[in-house]
Amino acid sequence: MNGLKEIPTYQLVEELKNREAVKTIIVEPYEDFTVNVNGSAVVLIVTD
Repeated sequence: MNGLKEIPTYQLVEELKNREAVKTIIVEPYEDFTVNVNGSAVVLIVTD
């Protein structure tokens, strides 16, 4: 699985966005956003 380290982050993000059970929220530059989670979740913050 070391091959994943060779894949650029933006490609990984694009693939995850297309998966079932993945919710994508885009926050524009300088926009504040708060995350509230109730339940089981993994929150990834990817700064591009």
